[in-house]
This record gives sequence, C-alpha cells and structure tokens, in this order.
Amino acid sequence: MTNNDIVQKLWNLCDVLRDDGINYSDYVTELVLLLFIKMVHENTEAGTLKKHPLPEGCRWSDINGKSGINLLNDYKRILLSLSTGRDSDGTLVHDDPLISAIYADAQTRLREPRHLEQMIKTLDQIDWFSAQKDGLGDLYEGLLEKNANETKSGAGQYFTPRALINTMVRCLKPQVGEHIQDPAAGTAGFLISAHEYIKSQTDDLYDLTAHEKAFQANHAFVGIELVPGTRRLALMNCLLHGMEGDDEGVVHLGNALGQAGAGLEKANMILANPPFGTSKGGDASITRDDLTYKTSNKQLAFLQHIYRNLKPGGRAAVVLPDNVLFEAGVGTDVRRDLMNKCNLHTILRLPTGIFYAQGVKTNVLFFTKGSAADKYQEENCTKNVWVYDLRTNMSNFGKRTPFGDQHLKPFETVYGEDPNGHSTREEGEYSFHSDKIELPEHSDENEGVDPRLAHSRWRHFSRQWIAEHKGDSLDIAWLKDSDSVDAANLPEPSVLAGEAMGELVQALSELDALIRELGAEEEVDGAKVLLNEVTGGVKQ
Repeated sequence: MTNNDIVQKLWNLCDVLRDDGINYSDYVTELVLLLFIKMVHENTEAGTLKKHPLPEGCRWSDINGKSGINLLNDYKRILLSLSTGRDSDGTLVHDDPLISAIYADAQTRLREPRHLEQMIKTLDQIDWFSAQKDGLGDLYEGLLEKNANETKSGAGQYFTPRALINTMVRCLKPQVGEHIQDPAAGTAGFLISAHEYIKSQTDDLYDLTAHEKAFQANHAFVGIELVPGTRRLALMNCLLHGMEGDDEGVVHLGNALGQAGAGLEKANMILANPPFGTSKGGDASITRDDLTYKTSNKQLAFLQHIYRNLKPGGRAAVVLPDNVLFEAGVGTDVRRDLMNKCNLHTILRLPTGIFYAQGVKTNVLFFTKGSAADKYQEENCTKNVWVYDLRTNMSNFGKRTPFGDQHLKPFETVYGEDPNGHSTREEGEYSFHSDKIELPEHSDENEGVDPRLAHSRWRHFSRQWIAEHKGDSLDIAWLKDSDSVDAANLPEPSVLAGEAMGELVQALSELDALIRELGAEEEVDGAKVLLNEVTGGVKQ
C-alpha cells in the first residue's frame, strides 16, 4: 500500500464523520490527535524510540480495542491529560512542553463513539511498515495537501504549492549550520523542504558530526504561526520529519508582526508566503515599533521584518501579491528601502490560479542582505533586477491543470547555481511559446530592445531604469496576454454603462415572467416597488 493509497483511505473517513458534524478541516485536526498517539506506538514497537514519550494511561493500548461511551470518555480524558499535563484528579502525568504544545486546548468534536472506533480500526489496518519505508512525513503532508485542495475546508491559505516551495529552496540552497526561518509558517512546508534539501546533500545527515546533527534537529529551523490549530499541524509535520526544535518545537505560537517576531535572532535564510490582505482593525495586529514604515498592509510589514531580520549576506525568497510591487506611498518607501539595503536580484512573476484565492496575482522576490560586493553594505545595494514572466499566456491552473515542477524548471535553469543570484545570466528564455506572444504597441520595457529579446520571458532592468521609468514600481511586464483587453479600444464609459443597464433590464423582465408563472405575484410586485425606490423611478 503506497502513501497515496493510505492518504485516500484516511481521507475517505471524512465522509463518514460528516454525519457527526465534522467538516474537512476539523477532520484533519481530529485525525492528527489520534495519529500522533498511533505513530508513537508504532515507533516504540519498532524500536525507533527507546523510551515511550507518552505517559501511561495516554497510549494507543489505552484506547485500542475499546468501544462505546467508555472509549469516547477515555479518549477525552487522554486529550485533557496530554494538553494540561495532569489527570482529571490533578495528578501530574507529564511535563513535556512539546507534547503540551501539540495537544494545547485539544478537544474532540466527535459525539458518536462508533465514529471514533472506526477511526481507530482504520489506523490499525494500515501497513505501517510500508508507511515508514515511504516516509511518515510524506504521508502526513499528503493529508495536508488534500485538505488544502478541498475548497470547502478553507485550509488553502496555509498551503503553498509544493512545487513552488521546492523551487524556492533549490534556488537558495540551505546549508548545514544556518539559521533558517519562516515568520508565517503555516503548516511548515518551507522549513521542512529546507530540512529535506539539507538531508539530500549530506547522505541523510550521516555526513554530519553529532554536534551538527543536534543543531539541525533542535536549532536550525524556527517558524512563527499565529493560528493555534495550524501550529498544531505544523508541529506534527516537523516531528514526522525528524525536526524537534527547542522547548516550544520548531514552530512557535505568536505574531511575527508583534513581539514574537521582534524577538527572533537574525537569520541566514528566510522563506515565507505571508498571509494576504490588510490587518484586521487597521494596524491592530501590527504592534512592532521597530518597523520604519508604518502600514496596515500585512505584506509590506512582513517584507520589512524579513529584510531587517537577515544577517549580513543572508538571503530570502518571499511570495508577495502584485499590490506590494506597485502600491504607492508606503509601498514605494518599502521597495526603495529593500533595494537600498539588499540586492533584489530576481523576481518571479507567478501564474494565477495556483493559490486558494482564485485570481490573486503573486510573485516571488529573491534578495540578499548587502550588495554583491559587500555583505555589510547598507546603501545602493541593488544594481540590476532580473524578471522571469511565468504569468503571461500561461494555463489557468487548478485541479484539472495542476501546477508542477515542469512549469518551474526553465526558471531554475536561468536562475543559476549561485543562491545569491551571482551566476552568469543572459537574457533570452522562450519556453511556453513566449516567442509567439504579442508585444504591447507602446511599452517602456521594450523601448530600444532587440525584438527577439522582447519576446523572452527572462529580462533584466537596471536600478536606474526602475527609478526613472517606473517610479520604483516593480510591476514590470513586457509581454501582452492574449486574453487582455486593450483599454484604448473600449467604448465610452456611458456606452458600456448603457449596455449593462440594458442587459440588467432584460434579465429582470425574464425573471419577472418566471416568478409570475410560479404564482408569486405579490413578491414580484413588492420587489418592483423597492426597485423603483432604489432607481428613482427608472421605467422598464
């Protein structure tokens, strides 16, 4: 049985649990609470763990084989004990901070004992030997991805496409001994990918000394996550990949735009996909007093935190929406500060449809603290910005057209081997039929450029050109999307408005006839009176 088969088997249980009022996101949480107990049991049985980390009375053997209300009550008692460290009578049962973090405020929403019993039996039927061989962490990530792709769960906001994460990691090339951070950790995908990359370069860490191994397991990776439930998923994800972290685990609970972020030590490398949108209630959740440019835009605040928190020579790759690239006012100030203090060497324009919010246009910014010549330089660090356009005339990605490694391979090739963007680069990359894409009639980006290069997806622009031609906007595009509408050829606004009103009137007339056929004349007449008041007496 492959991990994909196991993921599907576990996921199918959710349809059964929906009868108990459990939705997809709640189901993953329910499964995690059980899964940890089961995996500890399997690892102990296999001899992987020399000592059972869970206290007596809170182990798989304490619920396996039971049924009915006794099973459900025992399970609730176990969750309470693991969460608080004490039994129902106040007796201390454990003092492990990581277990307490994983089970913080853990409660089951299951009401039917038979559903809990069915989950336990399903976990017992899995071929755990094969699962361990393929990687328990990969199995768990498969569940998280399944959850993120289920639109009803709303979990996509915590899940960055795996192909994009791996590309960002391969470009930055994390190294043994480096402090690597993600201030918006979600389910810890970036940190785990960096860990797996290092393992692949060190023969599964066997090349390392005992001291280096301990550093990688406990100190190399730190994430911050604001949502407790998501942090729980992240901690489990890290543990299944052999990442223990400090006393709080790899992912700490807190707000990176508050004191939790201000207290982080400087990092060698930061990978992040900050949450989209503005801070709720203005800038109430942005309490940092060390950020130079005050803003309620969370991405602008996160971007400031990231480039300020890099060590000299430290590098970062950050997913950001388009508005960060062109927003005026504070946005311009932040971009100038970034290009002043860091070498912003690469921008990857991503296709639409690869994140949970359809239509959101995003980019990856790659930058290094200091200049190419001097990592301690703090002014005029950016000289050239290379831009790869993976958006124009690309497929509409989604479930039927998944976004994968093959779409990012051309970018990785032109990015080069140097993680700081210092590889020799040449304009000219014509994948995905870019040589056939039309060019805008008037474009500063194409002024004086060889027509052949103007069709390339890979171009560079000097810092001076960005200042003079773009006013320090980084929204740089030179290809014309075949689906774009030329604003110069649109009818007058009054004509467009008239056409829209005409279509609306026709639709209302057809709806009026349909409702009257259904015998709801009174509702129609009442709605017409309201419509007449709103439109000021517009006649149909």
